[in-house]
Amino acid sequence: MNQTFKVLVASGHHTGYAHAICEEMAASAKARGTGIAKRTPEYLQEKMLQGKSVIAFSDAGEWAGFCYIESWSHGEYVANSGLIVSPNFRKSGLAKLIKQRIFELSRDLYPDAKIFGLTTGLAVMKINSDLGYEPVTYSELTQDDAFWAGCKSCVNYDILMSKERKNCLCTGMLYDPQDHYTPEETASHFKQKAPVYERLINVKKNRFLKIFTKKARAVKQ
Repeated sequence: MNQTFKVLVASGHHTGYAHAICEEMAASAKARGTGIAKRTPEYLQEKMLQGKSVIAFSDAGEWAGFCYIESWSHGEYVANSGLIVSPNFRKSGLAKLIKQRIFELSRDLYPDAKIFGLTTGLAVMKINSDLGYEPVTYSELTQDDAFWAGCKSCVNYDILMSKERKNCLCTGMLYDPQDHYTPEETASHFKQKAPVYERLINVKKNRFLKIFTKKARAVKQ
């Protein structure tokens, strides 16, 4: 039997889940060997109280996933951040449901904003493409220093800064309400280009990590 979920706009009724969500975010980032902008339970609780996050529950009432909204450059850009799915419900299609709901909420709250994200995962790229996002260069993302400061907790932050915030292991994706293809077009494009994107992700990972491994060895010597 397929698992079903309720994906809701979070509120003050859900603040008690903030600590568990933060712990799972940290554990997931550690397991992937990547980093995310670290947030405190209090920060997530604030997002819940502001109506700028979504939370998912299983049909049995168990916490299953979460994601929140951040705005940058005076609301010109919006990021859907902190996407996390509980280990009990991964590979169930829940991540796509959460992304869809947080995307809809972002469009409701910030109808004129460009919605963007950074990801190292092909699966997330596919979900974004299904929503109408397109891969873009970092120059098309917000240049707000506050956003990029959030990358400091990522293990790849030195790579980002060495590239003057123009490139890193992550792929930038953007939905521009004023100039975008339909979700059907972006999804079709992604399907055709998926092998290319996968090779690009692997090439970037191998290239950048080799460079910094050599530098680390040189420093030790």
